Amino acid sequence: MISIANLIEEKSLKGNYFAPSAYLQGDYEIGLLETRGEGRLIALPEVFLQGVFAGLNQEVGQATGVVLYNCGRWWGRNFFRRFLEETTAYYEVPLPQMEMAQFLSCFKQCWKTHGWGVLSFDFEYYGQGFISVSTVNSPFAQAAPKNQQFACQLEAGILSSFLSELTGEDLACIQTTCESLGASENNFVIGLKERIEVIKSFVEEGHEHAHIMKLLSQ
Repeated sequence: MISIANLIEEKSLKGNYFAPSAYLQGDYEIGLLETRGEGRLIALPEVFLQGVFAGLNQEVGQATGVVLYNCGRWWGRNFFRRFLEETTAYYEVPLPQMEMAQFLSCFKQCWKTHGWGVLSFDFEYYGQGFISVSTVNSPFAQAAPKNQQFACQLEAGILSSFLSELTGEDLACIQTTCESLGASENNFVIGLKERIEVIKSFVEEGHEHAHIMKLLSQ
């Protein structure tokens, strides 16, 4: 028989560290926004994001996506380090040893809590070396001008850098659909750069995301 004392001594199951009600703290009246670990957060209003797009389009034109992607790569490395430190301290398990279901739950909740929309993973083509990721309600897509360019290059950079740090491989990420151009979601493909570079030509040819994944797997 299990004693009551042993039950009390057992560590309680911990909920998702990034749950908004616990993760977001601070004094909203004075504009202070912090994480539960006392890390500072910054809120980016839509008008600010619109200004970023307008400024980059004026200064670098067609290279806007490249600039945003590289910024995302830098941001993603720092984002990974914070994610690693916070989850390891909270769950008392090194990130590489965390169960996949728990990691995905944390990462998706983290993405949502930071205000980047709802994130989903599709591992159907993992065996061929590709991961498909989708997001909805992207603040970047909502703020972007309707100029026939994909608007989520910053997010693509974050995803590529974060998963590169996680796997130890130099991964790239290419967007295939975008809410700013009327799609129902933003789709991305992650894999080794030399293997997914061909996606750019598939996008230019007008292939849908599902068909692009099939073409990659052939």
